[in-house]
Amino acid sequence: MRILNSILPFVALPVIPVMAANNTVKPNIIVIYTDDMGIGDVGFTGGKVIATPNLDKQAAKGKIFTQYYTTAPVSSASRTALTTGMYHIRWNINTYLHTREHNVNCEQSDFLDSKAPTLAKNLKSVGYKTAHIGKWHLGGGRDVDNAPSITQYGFDSYISTWESPNPDPLLTSTDWIWAPTDSVKRWNRTAYFVDKTIAFLNENKGKPCFINLWPDDVHTPWVYDAESESRPDSHFTLENLRPVIPEFDKQLGRLFNYLEMAGMADNTIIVFTSDNGPDPGFNHLRSNNKRGVKNGLYEGGINMPFFITWPAKINAGQTDANSVIASIDLMPTLSKIGGFVGKTDYVLDGEDISKVILTKKTFLRKKDIKWEFGRNKYYNFPKGDDRSLQLATRHKNFKFYTVPDGSKVELYDLKKDPTESKNIAAQHPELVTRLTKKLTDWFRTNDKQLLKKH
Repeated sequence: MRILNSILPFVALPVIPVMAANNTVKPNIIVIYTDDMGIGDVGFTGGKVIATPNLDKQAAKGKIFTQYYTTAPVSSASRTALTTGMYHIRWNINTYLHTREHNVNCEQSDFLDSKAPTLAKNLKSVGYKTAHIGKWHLGGGRDVDNAPSITQYGFDSYISTWESPNPDPLLTSTDWIWAPTDSVKRWNRTAYFVDKTIAFLNENKGKPCFINLWPDDVHTPWVYDAESESRPDSHFTLENLRPVIPEFDKQLGRLFNYLEMAGMADNTIIVFTSDNGPDPGFNHLRSNNKRGVKNGLYEGGINMPFFITWPAKINAGQTDANSVIASIDLMPTLSKIGGFVGKTDYVLDGEDISKVILTKKTFLRKKDIKWEFGRNKYYNFPKGDDRSLQLATRHKNFKFYTVPDGSKVELYDLKKDPTESKNIAAQHPELVTRLTKKLTDWFRTNDKQLLKKH
């Protein structure tokens, strides 16, 4: 086991030209999975919260997908799906991981089983050097002291936060997610993670690298300097969010610039997206007026900003507004692009979207995306009109919601009604009947059950 701790935070790292990176067949792959960022938080989606020039510039170098979905509206469940290519309920992770008591109440395990298939395992098996840098939240922290090491999921190196089995002491001076006494201050954490990412690429120059870069920005608390740290009442305000996003954008811009100067950019795949919707959403400002927030299945909680760049293979300046893709698709897709041709131990839910990434074709899913969240009384949020029914599916232009016994239904035409304001279930009885059966059967069959091995 090797923890990435070789450099001090915020050091201006030298740029080392890496000529071999352009000659290798396998591309570097960096998945930037930001935390609680709404589709309205970035400029390339038309967001109005604050300017994000570095992210917008990078997005313009590749392909933006406007109908990308996370398959869970909250951290641990969404990270499970992205990591495994499988719906989170198959691995018995239903919401965010917390204390043992919380996990029992939410009917879930304490951590992701290390036997799960992962993108890191696949890529490591075909010669990639692998690193996880940033938030983990797939087990460990609080009173869960028996979670597997991050290395057991296919990572050669890692550095992570308090919500992990082996947190970085520079980020965790107390038994909590963050503290004023942390060596790396709250407002410098993204910079720290970018430093570690650059260091890993430098250390492995000439070798294909896969990196999970999972910042814990832009999750609350929003603390942008020492003065704002002293005002805890401001940590959840829009006033404090506005300086946090530009700093986040600046640090990712530093990574993008490094890749250019080091000669790596052309053969590096960058995926940028968010784990789930925003909280708070400030009257849907952060979701581009779409209904819903974090912890709900309406569009604002699961329709995320997304772009992918790979200058060697993906033409710049593209926007795909028709293909419906999901976080579960990234594991099989990036495994294939990275050269993995074997079979995983379990049947994946995600589909290979490499053709739509590399061409102008519209992706037609073989199976509708499905969601599950909010199974019992312990899921007591969000409140009001942003609180959705437990089950949902995307079928063509329709978004359908129900509950496990099928007693409640909602249907929206997203093409005509992207804010999900008009329930048209009564106008489509045959479709509602068909989708109710499919969705409730899916939940009953797959909750806490893995598909058969190959």
